[in-house]
Amino acid sequence: MGRFLLNLFNSSDYPLSKLAMAGTATRFRCLHAPPLQSPSRVFLRPSPTTSRSFATATSEPSASDTTSRRRPTSFQDRLNAGPSLSEFVGSDTQSLTPEDALELRTAMVGPKGRQKQITRLPSWLKTPVPVGDNYKKIKNDLRGLNLHTVCEEARCPNISDCWGGSEKSAATATIMLMGDTCTRGCRFCSVKTSKAPPPLDPHEPEHTAEALSRWGLGYVVLTSVDRDDLVDGGAHHFAETIMKIKQKAPTMLVEALTGDYAGDLEMVKVVAQSGLDVYAHNMETVEELTPMVRDWRAKFRQSLQVLEAAKRAKEGLITKTSIMLGLGETEDQLWHTLKELRKIDVDVVTFGQYMRPTKRHMKVEEYITPAVFETWRLRALDMGFLYCASGPLVRSSYKAGEAFIENVLKKRAGKGGMPGGAAAVGERVVAAGEGDAVGVNL
Repeated sequence: MGRFLLNLFNSSDYPLSKLAMAGTATRFRCLHAPPLQSPSRVFLRPSPTTSRSFATATSEPSASDTTSRRRPTSFQDRLNAGPSLSEFVGSDTQSLTPEDALELRTAMVGPKGRQKQITRLPSWLKTPVPVGDNYKKIKNDLRGLNLHTVCEEARCPNISDCWGGSEKSAATATIMLMGDTCTRGCRFCSVKTSKAPPPLDPHEPEHTAEALSRWGLGYVVLTSVDRDDLVDGGAHHFAETIMKIKQKAPTMLVEALTGDYAGDLEMVKVVAQSGLDVYAHNMETVEELTPMVRDWRAKFRQSLQVLEAAKRAKEGLITKTSIMLGLGETEDQLWHTLKELRKIDVDVVTFGQYMRPTKRHMKVEEYITPAVFETWRLRALDMGFLYCASGPLVRSSYKAGEAFIENVLKKRAGKGGMPGGAAAVGERVVAAGEGDAVGVNL
């Protein structure tokens, strides 16, 4: 190190200032420093751009120089060549006609070379994603008591509306009894199927009554899977649940949406006389399409017998059914179905759009427009049905409290024709939401 500094000192062209700095440098910096350059060996490279001194002016670069240096961008070139914003906004556009607005949109999906055309869901069938504190509370209560709902199992599109009320008493939920596995395989339903479902839960009636009394609902809908593996089809289990509910909440109105019990009308009578207020059994579709839509054990005439037997089992009992549209039915077939229902004094009918749950289920033949649903609502009321709810998103148990109690049970209670407690319950329920096609004959 000392010899290196001595050589630098003897060098005539090395400045003393740098020698002083070198004396304070570390050994590592001295060994790894870049080679020193003499001031006479430093050359200035000419600047690629035009330079000027302080006393002279400079000329602006020419447009040709700027263009030559610009990076070519084909996207910006195409964008600049198109219409301007003012031309786009100011262009004359014709408003869509009602027919064009309701026209179904299609799209091509899939990888290139294997794309297929699909039909977009109409705007009137799109619903929000279920969220909210009340939705979570109801779901937690159901899971805690090991209960199932048709809202979840059947993938109902209205679950965000029915479960998303500001409070539990404003919500409606359809409890599905006897498990989540059905012994039948209807081609429109997404509920799980099995020839040998798990055995019944003996605590389910008590748990169901406890959950409903905890929520403080004014109206509840009970349904069940078909249990052809049981001798009574689960009728006594259903009836026990209704009686438990009435014991814990006498003023609560109960609607039972049952199966056909394989045509055993005595089991229909057991459920009808258990204390319920509305007996519902869905026809699902017209007679001509029943073999293709429903399970082979479910028959059109058999369903009519179920509704008729329930009507006779209890005086003043309201009977109700639901029909899906969009399966390929014709107007004449729908007229025939409504006439058959009126012959056995069915009080309530609902119309809703069939929506395909998965690709394994039946295809949608037609998306019915809201105007057509309104037409069938008016036709049903003209035929003498007490009440009709008709719309693309209407389901047999959709907003049962709002639509049904407000428009039927409350008005009947004013005439003294309904069981005790109906008027009190009706006062707690808000009217049907705007856009729900509902109607009442009094």
